[in-house]
Amino acid sequence: MNSATQSETSIRQLLDRQAAAFRVAPYPSAKERRASLTCLLKTILQYQDELATAIDHDFGGRSRDEVLFSEIYVAVNAVRHARSHVKEWMQPRRRHVGWPLQPAEAWVLPQPLGVIGIIVPWNYPIFLSMAPLAGALAAGNRVMLKPSEFTPKTSALMEAMIASAFPPDLVTVVTGDADAGRAFSALPFDHLLFTGSTGVGHAVMQAASEHLTPVTLELGGKSPAIVAEDANLARAAADIAYGKLLNSGQTCIAPDYVLVAENLLRPFIAAYERSVRDYYPDAGYTSIINEKHFDRLHQCFDEAQARGVETISIGPPPSAPRSMVPSILVNPPDDLRIMREEIFGPILPVKTFAAIGDALRYINDRPRPLALYLFAHHRRTIDRVLHETISGGVCINDTLLHIAAEDLPFGGVGPSGMGHYHGREGFDTFSKLKPVFRRRWIGLGRSLRPPYGRLHALMRRFLIR
Repeated sequence: MNSATQSETSIRQLLDRQAAAFRVAPYPSAKERRASLTCLLKTILQYQDELATAIDHDFGGRSRDEVLFSEIYVAVNAVRHARSHVKEWMQPRRRHVGWPLQPAEAWVLPQPLGVIGIIVPWNYPIFLSMAPLAGALAAGNRVMLKPSEFTPKTSALMEAMIASAFPPDLVTVVTGDADAGRAFSALPFDHLLFTGSTGVGHAVMQAASEHLTPVTLELGGKSPAIVAEDANLARAAADIAYGKLLNSGQTCIAPDYVLVAENLLRPFIAAYERSVRDYYPDAGYTSIINEKHFDRLHQCFDEAQARGVETISIGPPPSAPRSMVPSILVNPPDDLRIMREEIFGPILPVKTFAAIGDALRYINDRPRPLALYLFAHHRRTIDRVLHETISGGVCINDTLLHIAAEDLPFGGVGPSGMGHYHGREGFDTFSKLKPVFRRRWIGLGRSLRPPYGRLHALMRRFLIR
C-alpha cells in the first residue's frame, strides 16, 4: 500500500483485519509458527543485498559489510533461534501446588496475545524490525510494523518485502510520516513495542495508555564504559572504538562515555587513536542520518571547544556528506550538553576516576543506562560493578555483543526502557502466560469452606503460623 494512502482510517482497518483473522485462528500450531519463521528467514536472505543498498542510500553512505554483519546476520540468527525453540517455548510450564490444595495440578499456558504493533527506529531498521517480528510470530501473533520515515527507501523495500512473503492479515507494514506514526501508536494493539528516543517513548506510552495497551520500550541513554586499572588497555581501547564507531555511534547501546583510571588516561587515548586509524584507514565512516542530527553533534562539539575542553580529532576529514571525524573530549564538565544528552555520534568523552568506587558513584548518580561496559580482570572488581550498578545489560571485556547473544534478554531499566525481548523473553513478552489450576477430585481444600467449625480451627493451626 502506498504510504500516501495510509490514513488513520486505513491503518485502523489493517488492525481490524488482523484482529478478525486472529479470532478465527487464535492458537497457531508449532508447525504453523515454524512455517512463518521459515518464510521470514528466506525473505530476509533473499532481500539482503537490496536491503544493504537501500540502507546505504538512506544514510548517504553506510558500508555494505557493516549492514550485513550488524543487521542481517543478527536478524537471521534471531529468526533461526526462535524457529529452533518455538515448540519448546509453547509447552505448558508446570507449577508447584501446596499440600492444602491437593489433589490438583497447576501450570502456565503461553497463549498468543493477538495483534502486536512494532515501531521501528531508523538506526538499525532491519535488525530492530525482524528480531521482534520473529518473537511475535513465534508466540503465534499477527503483527503490524511501522518503520521510520527517516529511512524511506528501506521502509518502502520492507513494505514490498513483507507483502511478497505474508498475507496482510498475518504481517503488514505501515509506512508514512510522523502523523502516521502517531496514529499507529494510538491503535488498540494487544501489545506495542517501541524502539527509539526517550522523548518519543513518552509520547508513545501516553498514546498507548488511552487503550491500556501494554508497552515495551527500548530507549537509550548514556551507556558508560569503565576501564579499570587491571584492564588490557589495548584490547579495551579497540573494543570501545568498535562499539563507539559502528554506524558512526548511531547505536542505542554504543559506549556513550568512558571512565578510565587516572594513570591510564594518556595511554588509553593513544590506544584509542591507534584503534580508530586501524579500523578506518580510509575514513570510511557511516554518515550521520540527516542534517538535523549532524548539526546537533557539531553544536555539542563546538560548545566543548568554546569551554576550553581538550578535544582530539582522529584521522583526516571524510569525503562523504554528513560524515564526522571521530573525536575525544578529555574530562569535559558535566554541565555540557554532550554530558547531559545521549550523543548518538562518533564523539567520545573520556573522564578519569581515582578509585573504582568513584566510578560507580558517578554512574549511580545518573539515570540508569541501557548498557554498561566493564574492562577488568580481577573477580572482585567485576563482582562489585555487577552488584553495585543497575543497567539494562552488561558486557565484560567487550562492547555491543550481548545484544547479539540470541538467548539473552534485551531491555532497559527506568529511563532506558521497560520490558524485554530476544529469545525466550521475547516469546514471553508477546504471550499471555496464563495460569491454570485444575482440581483432580474432592480434596482437603473443600472441607475448609463455610460453615467454619472445629476442622477449620485445627487446620488454622497448621496453615497460619
